[in-house]
Amino acid sequence: MRHVIASGQQAQFLRLRFCRAAHRVAALGAALTLAAVFSQYVAAADATSSVALNVNEASVRANEAATREWPVHGLDFAGTRFSKLDQINVSNVKNLGLAWSYDLSSMRGIEATPLVAGGVMYVTASWSIVHAIDVSSGKNLWTYDPKVPRRYGSHGCCDVVNRGVALYHDKLFVGSFDGRLIALDAKTGAKVWEQDTVKGQPGSYTITQAPIVVKGKVIIGNSGGEFDTRGYVSAYDAESGKQLWRWFIVPGDPSKPFEDASMKLAAKTWDPSAKYWKHGGGGNAWNALTYDPDLNLLYIGTGNGTPWAARLRSPKLGRNLFLDSIVALNPDKGQYVWHYQEEEAEGADHDSTADFILADLTIDGRPRKVIMHAPKNGYFFVVDRVTGKFISANNFVDVNWASGYDASGRAIKTKIGQGGTDPVDAIPSPFGAHNWQPMSYNPQTGLVYIPAQNVPATIADDPVWLQGSEKTDEPQTGTGWNLGMTINAVPPKSKPFGRLVAWDPVRQKAAWTREYAAPWNGGTLTMAGGLVFQGTADGRLVAYDAKTGDKLWETSVGTGAVAPPVTYIVNGKQYVSIAVGWGGVYGLMQRHTNRQAPGRVLTFALGGKASMPQTAAYPAAELLTGVKYDPANVTAGQKLYVNNCVFCHGVPGVDKGGAIPNLGYVGSGLIDNLDKIVFNGPFVDRGMPDFTGKLSKDDVIKIQAFIQGTADSVRKNQ
Repeated sequence: MRHVIASGQQAQFLRLRFCRAAHRVAALGAALTLAAVFSQYVAAADATSSVALNVNEASVRANEAATREWPVHGLDFAGTRFSKLDQINVSNVKNLGLAWSYDLSSMRGIEATPLVAGGVMYVTASWSIVHAIDVSSGKNLWTYDPKVPRRYGSHGCCDVVNRGVALYHDKLFVGSFDGRLIALDAKTGAKVWEQDTVKGQPGSYTITQAPIVVKGKVIIGNSGGEFDTRGYVSAYDAESGKQLWRWFIVPGDPSKPFEDASMKLAAKTWDPSAKYWKHGGGGNAWNALTYDPDLNLLYIGTGNGTPWAARLRSPKLGRNLFLDSIVALNPDKGQYVWHYQEEEAEGADHDSTADFILADLTIDGRPRKVIMHAPKNGYFFVVDRVTGKFISANNFVDVNWASGYDASGRAIKTKIGQGGTDPVDAIPSPFGAHNWQPMSYNPQTGLVYIPAQNVPATIADDPVWLQGSEKTDEPQTGTGWNLGMTINAVPPKSKPFGRLVAWDPVRQKAAWTREYAAPWNGGTLTMAGGLVFQGTADGRLVAYDAKTGDKLWETSVGTGAVAPPVTYIVNGKQYVSIAVGWGGVYGLMQRHTNRQAPGRVLTFALGGKASMPQTAAYPAAELLTGVKYDPANVTAGQKLYVNNCVFCHGVPGVDKGGAIPNLGYVGSGLIDNLDKIVFNGPFVDRGMPDFTGKLSKDDVIKIQAFIQGTADSVRKNQ
């Protein structure tokens, strides 16, 4: 197929897609002094209570003094993920052992940052299920299942994941995969209220991010940039659930009144000739939310455009605000304050949604309040967080879409970065040089620790683009995707890698790097004990010397780890916990371990003696054989497979399969009966789409031919 697989090169097809300073302690408010709040906080932290603390802005800022707990997503409001605990340090980290483990009962991706407050850990698993765990024993206190309809699984691009919860007063808040925001009693797990945050909005929305609570407002964005959605961020009253404000990220139909002045400004940067609003426009804020309480600014990271191809959504281009931007809002009413667009007229799924870090740095001899960011596009940005003024940018991996940034902060694009219908090996690819996996910042070393990567892919604007039509060669059009782009029309030549980069944000260069066996490694944690921790795609948790990068300790975690570790202290003992479970967009199709295990929380301490839970070997990878097919159907079957199957199952017999099996290895019994699987079959209740009315029985016969024919080709080439 001209725009899908180069003939005879299946073995290289689709290594895809789309795969986020230490803060000052300030005055705490009228009735409470810092010392009083902190003393109460420490006393509660050393107790083994099963009741959440009264987490609020004052207590979060008090915790910053010693970081004994992990009360918010990034540990502190600055999102540093820097712990001031040093009981575990470079001299004794070799003595870490397992203290306890907890089964999350999940076989899909685990991406959550656990929160720890009042002796309780709150962590989410796939399908947005919340677990409350006693951190002193690892025992379950309660579990809440929002009962996301499993048929909703096909409404998202990138696995049925959830990145965590938020705490405020006596409540816990979680966004469900199907777009609800739910408030729970933090002590019992009982539901207090819920709101459908996507009701009435056209397109296919999901929620995968952790909410943030700012001054009594629960703030949440959404995902859906592949599905003709218009991104927005909403705020809800923490007590009642009432919607307080909503800020849209891209403009709507210009024939109708704009929601606010910022949308009128944004509309001037879009070409209306293609009626961009009919495709939503995208920009979804699906991950990064950070807050500066001193400036009273909420920072959001915005996503790619819909469709991806810039010239199809806005033929005369323009900057396409507020795609791929850092946007500062006043959280009181959701009012726009400033923005910095990291990549204008972007056309390679280079979301700017990786987590932010706020820091105070000395740059060119003077102190600056900055926001640091390493988005998908491969550049590390330092931006003034008061004004949004560009300070500096440099690439932390090799890139080919731009040659750098000018003094005004605009990218100097190469021909590759300008898009077009000729396939180009995009570096970074839509998976990103840094995806959602959080980075961390250690003010003692002055370094930011970035999970960097390259997943090779070629991209091109679709010359016969038709929204939602399977006449195109675009992937996943049968499940609602609308990219306006083809993927891997020719095999990419760039090499895959996974890498931990210790980045100096002032000098804008790497201090040290460490290479991994594969991409899609986890987020990072750094601490005053001179350490950096990171989970890996090949199933390890590793500790490095934060200054030098020397590896000091590692242990197997039984499965690929993509989520970030956290650390806290209970009863005078410091622990390191990580939620593990392989998945996410890359992890659906690929894996880098030979063992598999359910999602788990693994907790380590000095002298820990608990036994590691058991794992199982992946089934033997025996290529499919025995399915009868007509070779004349293979080409048509290939197109149907790409339109409907490839981003979940990968290429038959080429990819290993990850959280979802590769169909080149599942056995002839299943493929012989493929019609019974795709038409309201037994896996629909696990998230597989129901293709009733979307595919015909003749289509299924052609897909069978492609699956067996590709397996036969792989076997021959072996």
